[in-house]
Amino acid sequence: MSEPWLFPNGCVASPHYLASSAGLGVLADGGNALDAAIATNLVLGVVAPYMCGYGGDLFTIISVDGQLHAYNGSGRAPSAATPDAVRAAAGQNTIPVSGPLSVTVPGAVEAWFVLLERFGTKTFAELAEPALRYARDGFPINELLVALFDGIGRSGRDEWAAPWRDIYTGASADSLFRQPELARTIETLIEQGPDAYYRGAIADAMSRMLREHGAFMSVEDLGSHRGDWVDTISSTYRDVEIHQLPPNSQGLTTLEALNLIEGFALDAPETTARHHLLIEAMKVAFLDRDAHMTDADHMQIDPAKLVSKEWASDRRGEIDRAVASKPAAGRAAVGGTAYFCAADRNGMMVSMIESNYKGFGSGVTVPGWGINLQNRGSYFSLDPDHINVIAPNKRTLHTLMPAFSFRDGKPWMAFGTMGGDGQAQTQVQILSRVVDDGMNIQDAIDAGRWVVSPDNWSVIAESRLGADVIAGLRELGHDVNEIRHNDPTFGHAHAIQVTPTGYAAAYDRRSQGAALGL
Repeated sequence: MSEPWLFPNGCVASPHYLASSAGLGVLADGGNALDAAIATNLVLGVVAPYMCGYGGDLFTIISVDGQLHAYNGSGRAPSAATPDAVRAAAGQNTIPVSGPLSVTVPGAVEAWFVLLERFGTKTFAELAEPALRYARDGFPINELLVALFDGIGRSGRDEWAAPWRDIYTGASADSLFRQPELARTIETLIEQGPDAYYRGAIADAMSRMLREHGAFMSVEDLGSHRGDWVDTISSTYRDVEIHQLPPNSQGLTTLEALNLIEGFALDAPETTARHHLLIEAMKVAFLDRDAHMTDADHMQIDPAKLVSKEWASDRRGEIDRAVASKPAAGRAAVGGTAYFCAADRNGMMVSMIESNYKGFGSGVTVPGWGINLQNRGSYFSLDPDHINVIAPNKRTLHTLMPAFSFRDGKPWMAFGTMGGDGQAQTQVQILSRVVDDGMNIQDAIDAGRWVVSPDNWSVIAESRLGADVIAGLRELGHDVNEIRHNDPTFGHAHAIQVTPTGYAAAYDRRSQGAALGL
C-alpha cells in the first residue's frame, strides 16, 4: 500500500524524473500549470526520445476556472497520399510500420506555441532552457536506455535510418548523452518560433529527407498544418463525469467501455469475474472503435452516439460473463508515448500527452536537426472500404487520449497513460479501482494490470495481478501470457487529483518518472 504524494501549491507527474523536475522548477518560479506541462514535455523530448519528442503529435485538456479547453495537435497525411499512391510506393497492401511512408505531419511543435500564446505566462525560451541544456550538455543514461538504443539500431539497417544510427548507436551507460543536432533545433525554435519548423529551414530538411526516400511529404503539407481547439466529449461513470478528446482521438473507447461496465453488478475487487468483465467490455469498445472512428471530418456516425447510454445498452448483450469471446481479429496499436499532467496553486490543471508512436517513431531522423519523426501514418488502412483508410490531408485514428474528470460538478482528476491500445484499458482499470473500490490513485496505478490485444484478443497480464486471477481467466477461455510486473507493455500512468488541501499526485513506478510539487 502506498499513499500518493500531497502538495498544497501545485505539482507535476511525468514518466521521467528530469522532466518532472523541470516542470517543478517552472512552478517554483511562478509559472502556471500550462507552463510547467510544456517545460516537462520539452525535456521529455530530449531525455525520452524513444517515447515522444520534436517530431510527434500532442493532445491536451486544460482546466481553467472549472472550464475545459481541449487541443488536438495531431498532423495530417500528405496531400498526395492517396491509397493507390501509397500502395504503389510501399509495394504492399499495408503501410510500413516504420520508414518514410509512415510519417505524417508532426503537430506537437505548433501546439506548444499555440497553447503558450493562449494560456502561458512564460516564454518558450524560458521553458526550453532545461531541455536545451540536456540536449547540448548531456544527461546521464543507464544500461536500460543503452540497451533500448542498441536494440532499435539493430533492427533498422535501411539507408533512411542512417541519421538515427549516427546519433543513438554506440552510447555507453553511466555517461552523459549529448544531442547537439537536437540542441540546434531547440535553439532555432527559441530564436525563430514555429515558422522555422513548418515553413523554414527545418521544414525544407524534413521534406527533402522524406521525399528522397520515396515519401510524399511536401513543404506545403508542413506549412499548412494547424491544430484545432475542440470541445471535449464526455460521459458519466457512477458519480464521476469523464472527459476525453473527440475523434480522431480514441478517447471514446474508454467512455464506451465504462458505459458497458456500468450496466452490470460488479464482483469483488481483484477477482477473476471482475477482470473478465472489464476485458470483455474492452473487446466490444475496440470493435466499435475500429468500425467507426477516424478523422472527425470523415466519421459516418455521430461520436456522441457511441458514448450514449443507449448505445451501451444495445451493445451490452455481446458480453458473456461466463466465457471469453473470440471476435474477428482487429488491428493492434503499439505504444511509444509520454503522458504527463500538472496543476498549480490557482487551480489550473493540465492533462497532456505527446508521442512519436512506435518507439522512436518512424526511425527517420532529420539530418542536421536530430528530430525523430513519428510514424502515425502506419495506422492508416489501405483498404478503400475501411473507415480509417488513408486520404490526402486526413488525420488517422489516434491512440492518444489524455483524460479529465469532474466530481460533484468540480474538477477532480487529470489522468492518462502511454501504451497504444493499452491507454483505454489502463484508464478503465484505474478508474474502476478508484471509483468502485475507493482505492487511492497511487495504489490504483501500482496495482497489477492486463492488456488485451485487438489483433488476436490475447491477454498479457502482469504477474502481480495474482496467480488465481490469471488461472481463472484462462479457465474462462482467455489466452493469457503472464509477464513481469514492470514491463513497459503495461504503460506509464500518472494522475493528479484535487483534495481538500491541494493536490494528490501519483506516478507510475513502471517508468523512470516522478511526481514532484510544492
